[in-house]
Amino acid sequence: MTHTYQITGMTCSGCQHKVQTLLSQVKDVQKVDIFLAEGTADITMAQHIPTSTLQDALKDYPKYQLSEAQHSHTMSMDMDTENRTWLATYKPILLIFAYILTIAIIAGYMEHGFMTMTAMRIFMSGFFLTFSFFKLLNLQGFADSYSMYDIVAKRFRAWGYIYAFVELGLGIAFALNVLPFAVNVVTFVVMTVSLIGVMQSVLNKRKIQCACLGAVFNLHMSTVTIVEDALMIVMSGITLVTIL
Repeated sequence: MTHTYQITGMTCSGCQHKVQTLLSQVKDVQKVDIFLAEGTADITMAQHIPTSTLQDALKDYPKYQLSEAQHSHTMSMDMDTENRTWLATYKPILLIFAYILTIAIIAGYMEHGFMTMTAMRIFMSGFFLTFSFFKLLNLQGFADSYSMYDIVAKRFRAWGYIYAFVELGLGIAFALNVLPFAVNVVTFVVMTVSLIGVMQSVLNKRKIQCACLGAVFNLHMSTVTIVEDALMIVMSGITLVTIL
């Protein structure tokens, strides 16, 4: 059985991760889905658990207050869908991609024609530099979100912190065009591993926050995230083939 609860006091993905961890430790709790934007939690349990028991799980953190939801999560999500279109939801990512693509196209134009590989390299540099910037704005918040779905960060939480700097390093390396073979190999491997966790979450229809833009924007994991990672994998693969 699954019940929906209202939880106040959650202000970031770090809070989301903390509450999810605490509630998951309660006996007979099978699954906890936290919806940060709505301030709710869907808790799947083997048998009915008193609300007081769930409240006790959060007692060491008084700012988190759990109560029975007045409205179902389904109604909340329906209202949110009506109020926010797909375009409005993913506007930040679309704008970022548009800016990076524009810069890449400009950089690709040379005296003797358009250099596709140069444009692609600049696009990858812009992608990693921009996305690492948003992650570094709230590194802990990103690490908390990332550990909820990435297959490596789930087991080694420090990877969330390291990953942001890996992206920063890749962005600089692509901009300077240093060690192209090694840099593209690292990109291919890192993004492939990241894609696995993303696909698992999307296919399992888990409503969790996408960590691609750190903890700055509250975006749910979706096929958009898959396209982002897949695009970097394809570009690094093409570059490797070209080098070889």
